[in-house]
Amino acid sequence: MSDTSRALALLLGYPDARLRGLLPQLGDFFAADRSLGAAVREGLTALVAGLRHGDPYEVEADYVDCFDRGRGTSLLLFEHVHGDSRERGQAMIDLLATYESAGLQLAPGQLPDHLPVAQEFPSTQPPKVAREFLGEMAQVLNQLYGALLARRSRYAAAIAAVLELAGERVRHVPLLPEEPLDEAWAEPPAFDGCSTRGQARPDGAQPIHFVR
Repeated sequence: MSDTSRALALLLGYPDARLRGLLPQLGDFFAADRSLGAAVREGLTALVAGLRHGDPYEVEADYVDCFDRGRGTSLLLFEHVHGDSRERGQAMIDLLATYESAGLQLAPGQLPDHLPVAQEFPSTQPPKVAREFLGEMAQVLNQLYGALLARRSRYAAAIAAVLELAGERVRHVPLLPEEPLDEAWAEPPAFDGCSTRGQARPDGAQPIHFVR
């Protein structure tokens, strides 16, 4: 299980020259990996082949378009749960503490809720702990799987593999309408407030928090 988790972490990373150089080995590994079902192995083989034989610029552009343009297919797990709320910051701190307690240190610029990073942790843990950790992500992973399937992305196979490692079934999760990218990143109007971004309108009730 640990080798499979580490291989999936690599496969879900940005497809730069380093990853493309590893694709032949990853293809051989997934073809022989009996910890995954035949259907998932077939999907992973197709994904590896597409990355390996596609035009490098198109492969990289497709990755960015798939995972970095909108929350529905984001690999940042807490984007799906907390959005930009304050709760996400605390969840990131808690997850980082989990990594550090296992002796794992993130590289500069890495975010703890990035799925390829999160896949590294179970690769260092006993199978029971690894499955429980991945199982906690099942709802988000199913949402991500459905969004990728709707886009007809081969990366859906990698998410199905993570769910299978967790001992979870791939389930249909209704997709919520995704806010257009320009609107999702737009700043709230000055002095207007926005309750979904932690600020009420000036003519509304303002919560007060006392700090000792």
